[in-house]
Amino acid sequence: MSKGKVLIIGSNATQIEVRGGTGPTGQYLNETVVPAMALVAAGYEIVLATPTGAKPYIDPASDDAGHFGGDQGAYERGKAFYETDPAMNQPRTLRSVIGEGLDNFVGVFVPGGQAPGVDLMQDAETGVILRHFHDRGQPTALLCHGPIAIASAIDDAPGFRAALIAGDTAKAAELAKGWPYAGYNMTIFSNSEEKVVEEHILHDKLFFTVADALEIAGGKVITNPVNFEPNVIEDRELITGQNPRSDHPLAATLVAALDRSLVAA
Repeated sequence: MSKGKVLIIGSNATQIEVRGGTGPTGQYLNETVVPAMALVAAGYEIVLATPTGAKPYIDPASDDAGHFGGDQGAYERGKAFYETDPAMNQPRTLRSVIGEGLDNFVGVFVPGGQAPGVDLMQDAETGVILRHFHDRGQPTALLCHGPIAIASAIDDAPGFRAALIAGDTAKAAELAKGWPYAGYNMTIFSNSEEKVVEEHILHDKLFFTVADALEIAGGKVITNPVNFEPNVIEDRELITGQNPRSDHPLAATLVAALDRSLVAA
């Protein structure tokens, strides 16, 4: 018997704005499947939903055993899970999930890859969902770039993102007033880690970094100064992981939080 349903919010973005135009992006494989598989193993049912209802595009940069600790078997199991598991291949629209009732879920998880910084951070339905879990104090976990999705809970999230792209941090901060996550301790892909992506994957500069964006919004961003070392921060219902290597510890923290909620209920 399932302990309850956990909503996984995926991104549909495949391109991200950079100074010279656009660069390729997507969702990271390990950041999606490691927590998803851990939830299933712990007895939870998972439901994948995206803004359009299409399955998220996996960033080719993540499609490698290196993101599974160099374990080829773990990589193959993770890839097979994403390619064949029914939960990963029957995505819903966020709108339909909201329509059927968010009280059907005991928690929510947002994987990373840079893609959430394109669509989810300014998506109104993502904002509705995250405010629901925030208001009820239910486990809300986000990994790597995924935590930028909580910016969708800003009243004018598209305006906030546009101000960041324009370099108008004062306007962005003004638009973020009243943000539900202001004052929360949180982590996200660090600026120094982002430089590695800019240099080796995008080959161009981004208009803003996700760490700066959450700080401007009012979050207390805490990142590990050592690039790509695991870091997970839990503050009230919010669970955030810094980078791809935070996948297993974030998954364990989320499962523990869900189990505590189950006992409390």
